[in-house]
Amino acid sequence: MTLNIGYLTSDKENNELYSPFYIVDHIMKYLPKDKVIWCPFDEEWSAFYIRLKECGYTVIRSSLKDNQNFFEYEPDQWDIIVSNPPFSIKDKVLNRLYSFYKPFAVLLPLNSLQGKSRFQYFKQGIQILSFDSRVCYHDKKHMNSVVKGSPFATAYFCKDLLPKDLIIEQLHEYDRPLKSIKERRG
Repeated sequence: MTLNIGYLTSDKENNELYSPFYIVDHIMKYLPKDKVIWCPFDEEWSAFYIRLKECGYTVIRSSLKDNQNFFEYEPDQWDIIVSNPPFSIKDKVLNRLYSFYKPFAVLLPLNSLQGKSRFQYFKQGIQILSFDSRVCYHDKKHMNSVVKGSPFATAYFCKDLLPKDLIIEQLHEYDRPLKSIKERRG
C-alpha cells in the first residue's frame, strides 16, 4: 500500500492554488440570486468573482493585494461568503466565518472534518458539498490549464446554504481557457 503524503509535504510558503471555473458552477445552484456574495480571498481574475458576475449575481470581492485583510476587513453589506481560502490558515478562517453568523461556502481539504480545534465550529452545524473525484486546481505555473492529480480531496464546507447536510455530486471537469485570467494577473 502506498502512502498519500502530498498534503503533508506541501510547501506552505508557496501553497496558492486557484479554483477552476467548473468548481464554481457546482455551488452556484445553491446560491440565491437576490443575495450579495462576498468573495474575500479573490482578485478580479478569480474564477469565483468572474463566474458569479457572469451569471448575474451581485458580487463583492476583496483581497490582501487591495489592503483588505479578511481578518480585519468586512464590506458594509453582504449576505453570503463564497471562496477558496488559503488551506494553511483554515482554522483561523473558520473562526472568522462562524463569527459572522451568516451563510458561507468555502473550499477546504476534505480531511478538515477531523481536528479538535475545528470541532467547536462544526458542532454548531456544517454542510458538505463533496464530489466523486478530486478537484484539479491551477497553480502559478499552470494558469492556462489545471494541474491533474491533486494529492488531496476538497469539498465545499457550508453553513446554512445547502438543502441537506451532505451532498455528493459527479464532478465534471470542463473549463474554459484561462488565458484571460493569466493576462489579468499580469
